[in-house]
Amino acid sequence: MEQVIVVGAGPVGLWLAAELRLGGVEVTVLEARNERDPHSKALTIHPRTLEILAFRGVVDRFLAEGPHIPSGHFGGLDDRMDFSVLDTPFPFTLALPQARTEELLEENALAAGATVRRGHRVTGLTQDADAVTVTAEGPAGSYTLKAAYVVGCDGTGSAVRQAAGIGFSGTDTTVWGWLGDVVLDQPPAGIANLSGLDGGLMIVPLPGGVHRIVGSDPASVQSGWPGELTLDELRAKVASIAGTDYGMRAPRWLSRFGNATRQAERYRARRVFLAGDAAHMHFPTGGVGLNVGIQDATNLGWKLAAAVTGTAKDGLLDTYHAERHPVGADLLVSTRAQTALMTTFTHEGRDLRALLSRLIATVPDLSRELAERLSGLAVAYEAPPGAHPLTGRRAPNLRVADGELFALLRPGRHVLLDLAATPYEGWPAAALIRPDGHVAWAGDDPSNAPATAGPATASPVTHGLDANCR
Repeated sequence: MEQVIVVGAGPVGLWLAAELRLGGVEVTVLEARNERDPHSKALTIHPRTLEILAFRGVVDRFLAEGPHIPSGHFGGLDDRMDFSVLDTPFPFTLALPQARTEELLEENALAAGATVRRGHRVTGLTQDADAVTVTAEGPAGSYTLKAAYVVGCDGTGSAVRQAAGIGFSGTDTTVWGWLGDVVLDQPPAGIANLSGLDGGLMIVPLPGGVHRIVGSDPASVQSGWPGELTLDELRAKVASIAGTDYGMRAPRWLSRFGNATRQAERYRARRVFLAGDAAHMHFPTGGVGLNVGIQDATNLGWKLAAAVTGTAKDGLLDTYHAERHPVGADLLVSTRAQTALMTTFTHEGRDLRALLSRLIATVPDLSRELAERLSGLAVAYEAPPGAHPLTGRRAPNLRVADGELFALLRPGRHVLLDLAATPYEGWPAAALIRPDGHVAWAGDDPSNAPATAGPATASPVTHGLDANCR
């Protein structure tokens, strides 16, 4: 019997596989596609995701691949949020096509010992008290696999979610966006962002002499499917908004996407879990989907590994839904709000955009708040009554005698910090950091850390812990 089966070899499934291997768990990834999708839905890696990659020791490979952009947009507004003021070693977004991100993540998962089977489509599952039985179609025909746990990372149409009977409630599409990866003979300089009564668009340079054009317009405000996007239609839409088609030709990918917004009612159904797009679906505003999915996987990975290896405390697996479902709900609120800003092509909508854009440019606290939320740095999990205010919050890259916190998190175990000799403003003398980089406990005396934390150190160094601490 398998220990864990992950369904879906996109960024979320591949990262989860590596996290499970870090926890000593055997994992098999089943992917329906025979080959990696060459088209990149996502282009952006946010600061919190870069931090996660850093505390697993793989961030440098990603940083070397694409430009670092010290800003981000909210709802496509003209004035951008300043990421350079954020309290992180990575105060920028990394521009990297999803296809390359997946390639790097797959190399990481395989190096960690995960098994990835392509051309294996999951068609159903059943579960009992002891295992989950997965039915799949592979190159040799239909077969079944048993596993202790199954995680659906298989996108918005998740077969795992449907087979587990998990509801996916929300709102239907009312507006469509359009996307074209094309060659531009007269491209704008850098990133272009245009908006008006005729529609809005953003143009972003991609590797290989291609530009991505993404936008929407009044004709796209409809619930029915408008049909496949053609180059002539895209050219006409861009010319109407920008006054030029920039010499558009040689399309590599033309697509449409809707604003249907849904969330799984449960992220866990006994031995089945959901992460990424299988758990939340939304308009791709701000490029947050891939990032929130990887953060889902980071939260789940160490907990599931602890359950498989028998070190999890009672109730630990239930904290995945308790912690990540509110994050997903907040994501949907944010993307809906940004969608309204981007697709209300009226005088009132134009003025609202202008007002909010000006506030972002002139009110630094607003810009920073939005940037922290978009980047994932603001995520904090609910703490139990009486806990220190730091409990549940993301831990920054604190420097201690043993080095930096992110490096100390590489083994995927809890880390107990004794900060008495090297105090940080706002921090007590000791803190227990979870494998996902959030504070599990904080207090004035390391010896008061949870009993499973092991002995406290007597100096400003760290101590590795088993993954059964919450």
